[in-house]
Amino acid sequence: MSSLDFGKKRFGATVRDWNDWRWQVRHAFRTRADLECLFPLSPEEAAAFDGRPLRLPVAITPYYASLLNPASPLRRIVVPTAAETRRGAGEYDDPLGEEKHRPVPCLVHTYPDRALFLVTGVCPAYCRYCTRARLAGRGAGLSSRANWRRALSYLREHAEIRDVVISGGEPLLLPDEKLEWLLWELRHIPHLELLRISTRVPAVLPQRVTPALARLFGKCQPLWVSVHFAHPDELTPEAARACARLAEAGVPMGSQTVLLRGINDSPDTIRRLMRGLLRMRVKPYYLHQCDAVVGSAAFRASVQDGINILRALHGHTSGYAVPLYMIDAPGGGGKVPLSPDYILGRKNGTLLLENYRGQRFRYRLADGDPFARGRRRKGPGAGLLA
Repeated sequence: MSSLDFGKKRFGATVRDWNDWRWQVRHAFRTRADLECLFPLSPEEAAAFDGRPLRLPVAITPYYASLLNPASPLRRIVVPTAAETRRGAGEYDDPLGEEKHRPVPCLVHTYPDRALFLVTGVCPAYCRYCTRARLAGRGAGLSSRANWRRALSYLREHAEIRDVVISGGEPLLLPDEKLEWLLWELRHIPHLELLRISTRVPAVLPQRVTPALARLFGKCQPLWVSVHFAHPDELTPEAARACARLAEAGVPMGSQTVLLRGINDSPDTIRRLMRGLLRMRVKPYYLHQCDAVVGSAAFRASVQDGINILRALHGHTSGYAVPLYMIDAPGGGGKVPLSPDYILGRKNGTLLLENYRGQRFRYRLADGDPFARGRRRKGPGAGLLA
C-alpha cells in the first residue's frame, strides 16, 4: 500500500490533504487509542501508558505511520515502551550539559566559535531516544520573538561566534514567514559565516519541504541543512523529492544518523542507508553513538559495534558514504571521534598498517617525523602513546 493509499483508507484524505504538511501535523497519532488503530500494542508498549506520565509526548505523522507495520524497525523509533520510563546507570535528563551553557533561553554556547539556536520544543514526530526529551513539547518560550531577540543580541555581542545551528524541537515546523525573519536577522550579523538547520522533516514530514521553503533556503546561502535519517526504510520517494528540492535550490545537505541497537546497528543496514543518502545528494556526515539520556538504554548499541560498522564500510563502499563515528562527551565536553585502529605498530621509522582486507603493509615515515616515536599527549598525564 502506498503512503497516499494509507491516507485515503485511514482518513479519507485527498491528494491535496496528504501533501499538505499542516494537515499531516493536525492528524498526527498522539494517544494510546490512536496507536491501537494502527496495530495491537505489545505488552511493553501498552505498559508505557500505564502509571507515570510519558517522558516525552507521542506524535507520529500519518505519512510516517504509513511506513510502519508490526515488524517494522521504524516502530521502535516512535512508539513508546515501558523501558523509556526507567533511569539507567549513567543516564541524564540533560546528557550534553546544555543547560549550563545557555546564556539566554534559546541559545546554547558550548564550542568557542559555534552556537546552537533552539527555536522550538515541538516536533511532528518524537523519536523515543531524543536527547532533548526534557524540552520536547514543553519549550513554548523557545519560539517567542522576545527570546529570539535576546539570542540575536547575544550573537551580535560575541564576535567569536561564526557558525550557528538552528535546531529544536523541529525548526521546520515554524511557518515560512517566521523562518525567513530569523534567517535574515542572522544573515545581517557580520561575523556569522555559516548557518545550519538541523531537521528530521525529510524523514518524517517530507511534505514540509515545499518549493517555497526550498527557494527561501536557496536565498540564504551559505546555509547547510543537516538531515536525520535513521534507517533505509525512511528513504522513500517522498523523502527523495524533499531532498531533491533542497539540492536543486543549491542547499548542501549532510546527514546525522544515530546508531540504534536492534534498528540500524548492522554493517549492511548502515551501508544501505549511507549509499541511499548519497543517491539523494545527502553527504553522510555523523554516525552518533546514542546519547545517554534517561530511558535510552534499550537504544544504545555498543561502541565496539559502531567501530565494527565503520571497519565494514572503509574500503567496501565509496569514501563519501563513510560518516564520522562520534560520541558526544557527557556534560558538554563536545563531540569526540572514534574510528578503527589501522596502525598495528611502529618500528625503525616505519608504521605497520592493516588495510580493509586485513593485509599488512610497512609505510616509511619521513625522517624526523615524531609519529615514529608515538604521539605526544597534552595536558595531565602527558607522555607518549605507544
